[in-house]
Amino acid sequence: MRVLTVMTVGTLLLLAGCSEEAAKTESESLKDTVGSPNPASVFCVESGGKLELVQEQKGTVGYCHLPDGSIVEEWTYFRANHPVN
Repeated sequence: MRVLTVMTVGTLLLLAGCSEEAAKTESESLKDTVGSPNPASVFCVESGGKLELVQEQKGTVGYCHLPDGSIVEEWTYFRANHPVN
């Protein structure tokens, strides 16, 4: 009976330790995601464009003002230059 109790307590401690590590990893992952820049905005600026954020009825939209004078929605510009294979 004593062996069963020790085994049960040991198993519970092991499982508790594993779940805490998973929670830390998920939390750290969230911190990395929150601080990540918008790839479409970064691509606009790296291409020599200027980013303009406009508040529209459905939310905020980013427009990229390119050096040639054209204005393109940032995600449209990003997708046109990063095709999915």
